[in-house]
Amino acid sequence: MKFHWFLPTSGDGRGITGGGHGLRRAHGRSPATAFRPPTIDYLAQVARAAEQVGFEAVLTPTGTYCEDAWLVTAALTQVTTRLKFLVAFRPGVLSPTLAAQMAATYQRISGGRLLLNVVTGGEAAEQRRFGDHLGKDERYARTAEFLSIVRGAWDGPFDFTGAYYDVEGATVAERPDPVPELYFGGSSAAAGPVAARHVDVYLTWGEPPSQVAAKLDWMRELAAAEGRTLRFGIRLHVITRDTSKEAWSEAGRLLDQISPEDIASARAVLARSESVGQQRMLALHEGFQGSRDGNLNGGRNGSGVRDLEIHPGLWAGVGLVRGGAGTALVGSHAEVADLVEEYASLGVEEFVLSGYPHLEEAFWFGEGVLPELRRRGLLGAGDPVRLSA
Repeated sequence: MKFHWFLPTSGDGRGITGGGHGLRRAHGRSPATAFRPPTIDYLAQVARAAEQVGFEAVLTPTGTYCEDAWLVTAALTQVTTRLKFLVAFRPGVLSPTLAAQMAATYQRISGGRLLLNVVTGGEAAEQRRFGDHLGKDERYARTAEFLSIVRGAWDGPFDFTGAYYDVEGATVAERPDPVPELYFGGSSAAAGPVAARHVDVYLTWGEPPSQVAAKLDWMRELAAAEGRTLRFGIRLHVITRDTSKEAWSEAGRLLDQISPEDIASARAVLARSESVGQQRMLALHEGFQGSRDGNLNGGRNGSGVRDLEIHPGLWAGVGLVRGGAGTALVGSHAEVADLVEEYASLGVEEFVLSGYPHLEEAFWFGEGVLPELRRRGLLGAGDPVRLSA
């Protein structure tokens, strides 16, 4: 198994609301949810923490409300030594030959530490900001052509004529070494064939294991029809502590910061999403209204933190006000490791994780769960955790 962390390039804090994929509040923040701007110094702290505790890579998002993934991560290669960078980018906003060139350059200057997360885009309004007016299915068809050209250019010269691109002699100065692995997620009928034909790792958001199993079976069949096999990864948040009580108390603290008005506002925005994956995330907490009553035991009254536990240890509270990945692994280090094992038994090999705040939560997982997985023989011995003074 491989474990990756998340780089909060739209800012960080002690609450779910406030930046990035989260609902943006108009009137400041309390000290408990104090916002941390995405300065290069702070992002370097997160990256070094992830490297120090043993994460393989950090996922860097793409979109209007975050810093550019290519520029930020290129800078961070200079303050890290081993960590890889899973750079998210949208095929529709740059030339495929240019993307191939950027990736090849990145591999040379970083010593081979680039991974690529291909984001076709599920929000029409976001796409239009970048001048992209194609429909959703057309965007996936364009992504397929884009990836054909990128791979072709790495081995170029490469000619291609399609519905969206027409290139002659696409190539790069030097083939990237290693060739960056391609990560990709999508739950729609248009997305599956693109992944089956072109990518290395198929990513899913953290649905309950039964739903993840069905999705992975779907992708295995599509890949087999192409004569290929895929690796599988999952995108989750995590709240892990020394005891289960402490972890669920932290989940309750996050929930207590969210009002019914926050939930209603976020749901109104997210309900308009074209993303099938986003609609599946919304369905996981349908009917929950939110509360500030601090009821950590729940009772199916729509008020307690445990009401959002949709599978043992899997909490849907993050998705109340955050787009994209909306579930978290919650529990003691051993309990979180149990759920990691359950997903691994389905064929999930890579885990892309995050937490609030990202700096502190990287240490909770890296010092709590990773050693537990090593004790169980599920991870190699790796380098010991070395804490700075």
